Amino acid sequence: MTSAAPEEGYERGLGSRQVQMIAIGGAIGVGLFMGAGANIAKAGPSIILMYALAGVVIFFIMRALGELLLYRPVSGSFAEYAREFLGPFFGYVTGWTYWLMWVVTGMAELTAAAIYIHFWFPSIPQWVSALVFLVLLFGVNLISVKIFGEVEFWFSMVKVTAIIGMIVIGLGVLTLGFSDAGDTAAVSNLWSHGGFFPNGIGDSLMTLQGVMFAYLAVELVGITAGESQDPEKTLPKAINTLPFRIIVFYVGALVVILSVVKWTEFSAGESPFVHAFSVIGIPLAAGIVNFVVLTAALSSCNSGMYSTGRMLRDLAANSEAPGIFGKLNARKTPFAGIALSAFLMGIGVILNYTVPDKVFTYVTSIATVAGIWAWAMILISHIRYRKAVVAGRLPASSFPAPGGTVFSWVALVFLTGVTGLIAYDSETRICLYVGAVWAVIMVIGWFVLKSRTPEVTDPERKPEFAKD
Repeated sequence: MTSAAPEEGYERGLGSRQVQMIAIGGAIGVGLFMGAGANIAKAGPSIILMYALAGVVIFFIMRALGELLLYRPVSGSFAEYAREFLGPFFGYVTGWTYWLMWVVTGMAELTAAAIYIHFWFPSIPQWVSALVFLVLLFGVNLISVKIFGEVEFWFSMVKVTAIIGMIVIGLGVLTLGFSDAGDTAAVSNLWSHGGFFPNGIGDSLMTLQGVMFAYLAVELVGITAGESQDPEKTLPKAINTLPFRIIVFYVGALVVILSVVKWTEFSAGESPFVHAFSVIGIPLAAGIVNFVVLTAALSSCNSGMYSTGRMLRDLAANSEAPGIFGKLNARKTPFAGIALSAFLMGIGVILNYTVPDKVFTYVTSIATVAGIWAWAMILISHIRYRKAVVAGRLPASSFPAPGGTVFSWVALVFLTGVTGLIAYDSETRICLYVGAVWAVIMVIGWFVLKSRTPEVTDPERKPEFAKD
């Protein structure tokens, strides 16, 4: 295993507890707190199975990434691996596509945060709240990585504590029968209102697009590799705890909520967690939960700005983005990349002004397709890496994925199926049109790069980070 290149220039300011909480926080975001409402309305109680199924596949992807990270921990992460094992073009496309994913995810998080503000201040326009949060988070991301890690640590701590608290209160309602929901709360709510698949298996499968969006950001731990103090210890631990996080925060929380409140009472555009506590009859708790989900949205957007700056710097280091994005400021943060990303996230503010009812569906669909590309590149890179190890061309990783490449192939098939479901759904199909336009932009950009900088096509070329 090789270490992350010291010439990257980053400060290794992320400690073990911060990396652990960033990994946990990456699995708890707007996709769970906000998107779950629409998914419950479509699939009923079977949404629990969809989150569990997708969670298993996500674990396969993360173990594949973990093996690669321990082979070579770099902040460029899967873009670097795609460049090494699939060629410069795929590294270029992966880096820019992952950057796009976080830009549109930031739009989704800003949208969700603005919706949550409506819980307390319904008179404030959605776009105004989104703009205020965008400016605040941009300021936070200009601070050193140590401060970023500390902010994310406490953001994630709030989310984790709140979900555990919600589960405990829900279990209390189920077992002790207190509150306004005590008389109707029962585990039988999982099958008593139209069955476990009330709208059929087909409608349940159609929620997988939204479910996969909920898991976007679990791979963020790979971006922290170049700034982790002890990646050989912190990264495996963060990845191996993923099944526990999925069981507790997704499956466990949804089982409790759907037992306390029957699924027919949930709807799109409303957090199921806030609604559940409103039904239980604890107004103060509903306000607290709304604060927590607001924190979750802002945390995820904050992480998005962090990752976009790092990904643009990796692209610049490989001459695949303007050189200005390769520079660090005095605080060792990639200011130019963060600034551009925050500016483009501002498009979400415009969308919140023009199509406030549709913006969340649009941006989550686009983000999911971009995320699927990144996950697919991780899996294919892992398969290629294992082939090189078997052939004796590369050293084995200290953190091998179980089952070799078998589960990587299984995960690839699953991702292909989810892409097909996105194409089938008329509401989400628009993201594939956007993806086609993005593919054309990427190909044109690549040919322009080749003509101006022929060396970018050399697979043996090493990145050169700007001296700051």
